[in-house]
Amino acid sequence: MSRIRYTRRLPAAALVAGLAIAVSACGGGSTGTTAAAPAASASSAQLDPNMDLSKQSITISVWPGYTPEDLPKKVKDTLKTDLKVSLHDTNEIIMGKLTAGADTDLDVAFVSGQYAQALNEAGLLEPIHPELIPNLANLYPEAKELSYDKGNVFSVPYTWGTTGICYRTDLMKTPPTSWNDILSPPAEAKKKVTMMTTERWLALPAAKALGKSVNTKSDEDLAAIKAKLLEAKPNVFYDDVTFGDRLKTGETVMAEAWDGWCPTTEKNIKFVVPKEGSDLWVDTMVVLKSSKNKEAAHAFINFILDPEIHSWAAENILYKVPNKAAMDALPAKLKEDNAPLQMTPSQLLAGESIIDLGEDSTKFTRLATEVKAAK
Repeated sequence: MSRIRYTRRLPAAALVAGLAIAVSACGGGSTGTTAAAPAASASSAQLDPNMDLSKQSITISVWPGYTPEDLPKKVKDTLKTDLKVSLHDTNEIIMGKLTAGADTDLDVAFVSGQYAQALNEAGLLEPIHPELIPNLANLYPEAKELSYDKGNVFSVPYTWGTTGICYRTDLMKTPPTSWNDILSPPAEAKKKVTMMTTERWLALPAAKALGKSVNTKSDEDLAAIKAKLLEAKPNVFYDDVTFGDRLKTGETVMAEAWDGWCPTTEKNIKFVVPKEGSDLWVDTMVVLKSSKNKEAAHAFINFILDPEIHSWAAENILYKVPNKAAMDALPAKLKEDNAPLQMTPSQLLAGESIIDLGEDSTKFTRLATEVKAAK
């Protein structure tokens, strides 16, 4: 098993600000961008479930290391269609391409849930045609209740998880139970705590500690969140990528972390969801309305939802997949050694889904910029 790091959520504040404008433009705004009008959706009657897929091809865009390296061969062997894989490092990069109005030739894109929501609201997504994806039946029922897309109308979830506190059991006198343990750490942890700077996740600990929504648009809420983050700043530092490695070496004792990135295979490292609650993040697959290979695109998603294929993500990047058959097929030792994999769908759905905030997303961009710049 290899554990591959990838960078789907690295900060890109400037891009996010531009993204809000671009998506608004695609939705009919008047910012002067040159986005093309969205293509028309195909009706189910226009799609051929018996299409000879060897006459179509598929181009996907996905984060590096997020699918098997031999995926094109597997797809060719199974679906008889050619697969081209394009890579994007962050949500913001692929969103920039998709909302720029250029013909990307993409058929399927992997994006996080709130970004799928934004693309759909911009009219850029093909509705999911469930009759072409029988393996949707493998999804947990909870995977069809995601607040940004109830019923999987325009997206199909690929991985899901939550954010919590990853910590050293041997270097903390008392195990953390609250986001306040991160924001106002005990003496032994001061200046040995990391938080993430990615905008929505920078705000998350303070929002939850204050009893606020992670999707708040309230200026009053955001001012309170900012004040709490500034109060915490002298005792923490920021790390979105290597916090797990810092914990391993003992350089730090506690970190805000995505569940799959907490190295719980180390005997002295554990992961906990604070008592105030957390988020539910989801990475999805979407079909572009501009796709000229819609049957193959749906066949690809159906292929991914095959338990043998879908379980790759859990085994190799240690993120849970919303596919009951795939999770049931995981080796018991893998789950035993990686506690976050044991979280149930109902536990995940107890978290608050991060949704797209449209133009109000820039409030979180400004918040992150101001907090990071503060002395």
